[in-house]
Amino acid sequence: MQTKPREAFIDMYYEDVVVGDVVLTDSHTFTKDDILNFANVTRDRHPLHTDEEYCRKTQFGAPIVHGLFGLSMIEGLKSELLLYQNTSVASLGWDKVRFKKPILAGDTVYVRVEFISKRESRNGPHGIIVERTDMINQRGETVIEAEHASLLFRKPAQPATT
Repeated sequence: MQTKPREAFIDMYYEDVVVGDVVLTDSHTFTKDDILNFANVTRDRHPLHTDEEYCRKTQFGAPIVHGLFGLSMIEGLKSELLLYQNTSVASLGWDKVRFKKPILAGDTVYVRVEFISKRESRNGPHGIIVERTDMINQRGETVIEAEHASLLFRKPAQPATT
């Protein structure tokens, strides 16, 4: 469940991030063309992603979405929220990435983003926040989980008023 209206999460500075807050993304339905396009762009054409006949003999029964495509989609869906549109300095990386269940063409997913920690940066007017991201399919199953760290600007100092 989301903890605030989505608008409250737009363009957050470090100070705006509240540990424990949760925001949900819109959904995306993966298609066979999506899977093949990702395979071609990344040059990862393993038959688990591209060969229907090969996949019929596997536990999945059909081509599966690349795990890294799912992770990229987490970032894309999260980006559409405009969380840090003008306040992000950089992504610091992904940790604890786990591909929990396969994603197949036709699966519809969304991402649950929970802010799990924050601390001031040692360098510059920045802060570091960590989000837990869970990609959830149409059956309510978590298919990918990960943590993402971002470097955000702090709010500009307000001039003193007299």
